[in-house]
Amino acid sequence: MVIEEQGLKILTDPGDYTTAQNEISGLDVVLITHEHPDHFHVASLRAVLINNPAVRIFTNHKVGEILRAEGISYELLEDGQQVTVSGVTIEAHGSKHAFIYSTLPETVNVGYFINSKLFYPGDAFTDPGKPIEVLALPVAGPWLKISEVLEYAKQVKPRVSFPVHDGALKIYGAAHALPTKILTSVGIEFIIPEPGVAFNI
Repeated sequence: MVIEEQGLKILTDPGDYTTAQNEISGLDVVLITHEHPDHFHVASLRAVLINNPAVRIFTNHKVGEILRAEGISYELLEDGQQVTVSGVTIEAHGSKHAFIYSTLPETVNVGYFINSKLFYPGDAFTDPGKPIEVLALPVAGPWLKISEVLEYAKQVKPRVSFPVHDGALKIYGAAHALPTKILTSVGIEFIIPEPGVAFNI
């Protein structure tokens, strides 16, 4: 997602579901909510840096550990903190990724509120505790169900919302990664049929 606010150009979560971010130039800021590969892909971030060598990267300490190991500069922006870049204020809200499954490790997730206008929660249903004009609303994924999405939007009451986190609905097979991983680990074969192709069991 690319956000432009008062001349500031912000990219959120350069992940591995798209290569579109690799061609973007003129970026001032990159915000990374958490370390999952659909939100943070090192090769994609390196491509972003080639086209935007002066961009400032803001993220949490868990992503920061990976960036530091990769030799990529970053600035911490975690729950309760804020920074102002070229007159645009970016606030950090939340610290936990939504629950996915008991055997998966918990991870840090930080949502970002841009100029007290647009709130992007990442993979969580964080309430920043202040009015939201525009909400980037997660609508699909292994960590949510649609009733939670609707209740979250009703709770924070934005003036307008638009869908994000719907890549798994657009890429065949993407939504099956977690069942494949978890079920295979307990001895249950998980078959992903190709659309329109017959298969035998």
